[in-house]
Amino acid sequence: MVGIHTVAPSRRRSALIVAGVCAATALLALAGCGSGTSSASGSRGFPEAKQDTSSTITVWVDADRQAAAKAFQKANPDTKIQVVSYDGSANGSNSFRTKMQLFDRAGSGWPDVVFSSQNNDAAWASQKSGGKQAFAAVLNKGLVPGDTLAKFTEGSLNPCTVDGQVYCVRNDLAQAVLWYNKKLMDQFGYAVPTTWEEYQALGEKVAKQHPGYIIGTAGDAWTPEVFLWASKCQANDVTGPKAVTVNTDTTECKRAASMLDTLRGNGTVPVVSVFTPEFVKKYSGKVLMMPGPAWYAGAIFNNPQSLNVPAGQLGIAAPLPWKGEDKPVTGNVGGGTWFISSHSKNLAAAEKFVQFVTTADDYQVNVAPGYPAYAPAAEKWVAKQESSKYFATSMQPVVTAASQVWDGWGYGIFSQEAIWAKTITTAVTGGKSIVELLPTWQQAIANQAKVNGYSVN
Repeated sequence: MVGIHTVAPSRRRSALIVAGVCAATALLALAGCGSGTSSASGSRGFPEAKQDTSSTITVWVDADRQAAAKAFQKANPDTKIQVVSYDGSANGSNSFRTKMQLFDRAGSGWPDVVFSSQNNDAAWASQKSGGKQAFAAVLNKGLVPGDTLAKFTEGSLNPCTVDGQVYCVRNDLAQAVLWYNKKLMDQFGYAVPTTWEEYQALGEKVAKQHPGYIIGTAGDAWTPEVFLWASKCQANDVTGPKAVTVNTDTTECKRAASMLDTLRGNGTVPVVSVFTPEFVKKYSGKVLMMPGPAWYAGAIFNNPQSLNVPAGQLGIAAPLPWKGEDKPVTGNVGGGTWFISSHSKNLAAAEKFVQFVTTADDYQVNVAPGYPAYAPAAEKWVAKQESSKYFATSMQPVVTAASQVWDGWGYGIFSQEAIWAKTITTAVTGGKSIVELLPTWQQAIANQAKVNGYSVN
């Protein structure tokens, strides 16, 4: 049975969650899985409420994850869930944290499962707040089977891991790759670049030979996650639950910023958001290349409301390295997270829900639009996408990039996207260069980190 209650629905680009079940009756008392049992000692890493396996679980999702809840209920009609739609903390609204703080003060009201569109919520959800226990249940001490967690794509659970403990699971991944229009590239006689230096050189050539065509954009809040992250810029090196190193005065930061300044200056990487009418009107049919996350495929290219690139034209290239580097790395733009509440009175059902929506083919392969974080589902999802014959090339670069996300860019409580939008985008639109703004960006990050209680190195 499902109840639907709507609280400010919103959209977002990705999400996911995982779980496991108590495997043996002999373990029920220890794990607190049986109806009426409790585990005050926190044998699974957190204080557990008295369990009632017949109770309804409350699941919070954003508008896009309503489909996940519906798929679960169709496959598990005997499990009682109450679905609440909220904004998923989209665009850094912080609503997830704010609402849980209210429940902490009230001492009740916590949902059993929450989806967040953000990757940094484990930073606060894993910590006590106001003397109250952490909201997020520890997943890797028996609540979710270890073999399930082990099948998530390498590195994908980094945003969920704090001090060695896993507090959430990823719904989907948003690794950045190089998208390109194979038809146009062939028509113009351009080779797909294999390094960032070649990418910049091609942009300079395009500006002269085919003005009006573009090879990327730099107008969205996630621009640093596409370009600076992939350059190993140490702007967001979270080294502990409350520690971050911020250093934008490095070669890695300056080379990416300089490249963006050059390409922005010649018009091939305009400062315009991909989600604006201006972008669609001005650049439809004019996008030669575009570094960006996996979800660009459906949100930007194969979307009648956006670029609407015809089948057989869109190619995919692997993340680009900088010259002299052995292995390329890439950034990540989104990919949501699923949390199980440490306050849940029905952990068995909550875990069952999370495991389904993150691993089951019925949702991740057949319904979900994004690249699944759970590797077995991702393999089938890719096969399904390739069978559509939409792409002009293999999707293998997307698979490869999934495990190439650089681990030197962390997941603090503060929003890097919000800082970039306020500090850089506005100033760049006013004519300043990104290279000149790097010290300002560093100071803004440091200030925001300190406000959130971080020690800044």
